[in-house]
Amino acid sequence: MSDVQYTPPPRQVLLFSGHMIDAPDRATPRFPPDKAPVAAAAIDDALKQLDANESDLAICSGACGGDLLFAEACLARGLRLELYLPFEEPAFLAGSVDFAKANWHARYLAVRSRARLHVLPAELGPLPPDENPYARTNLWMLDAALRLGAEKIAFICLWNGQGGDAPGGTEHFMNEASRKTQRIIWLDTRRLWG
Repeated sequence: MSDVQYTPPPRQVLLFSGHMIDAPDRATPRFPPDKAPVAAAAIDDALKQLDANESDLAICSGACGGDLLFAEACLARGLRLELYLPFEEPAFLAGSVDFAKANWHARYLAVRSRARLHVLPAELGPLPPDENPYARTNLWMLDAALRLGAEKIAFICLWNGQGGDAPGGTEHFMNEASRKTQRIIWLDTRRLWG
């Protein structure tokens, strides 16, 4: 479990979930690589709306696309950052960062160097056979935020409003976060991409 103590405690806790950059062979585009600047601008606008600053904590995973864009924007504003990975780092990088090529691996390393890293199997033990690693990580991040106070949580979601490719994706996190906070900023990619 994440039992990190912050002094002073964060003013607000910004949770994030969002789509990864599309794999080169993705049949139906969801987050084309050329839309990364559009997503980054929308994330920055959401942080401005929340008046995010160095007194806040950001929690997200580290996948190429939404996660890293959010993490970079939060670090640029001086927020403390916690990254949560569903797998050991080499497996996570292979499946969620490196396939996208470009400079995502270097961006992940830059973010990681300034974040507190949490790795699911190392902290919570092996995944039970009936659990999805992504759903478990979503709940783990939400639980970490709740321990700091439900009233502090704001959830930012970069999502197309549709079901994911597998269980435990952005839709799952949106559903779970909606049960805990009304402070939700949904960056609807159907509108963002135009």
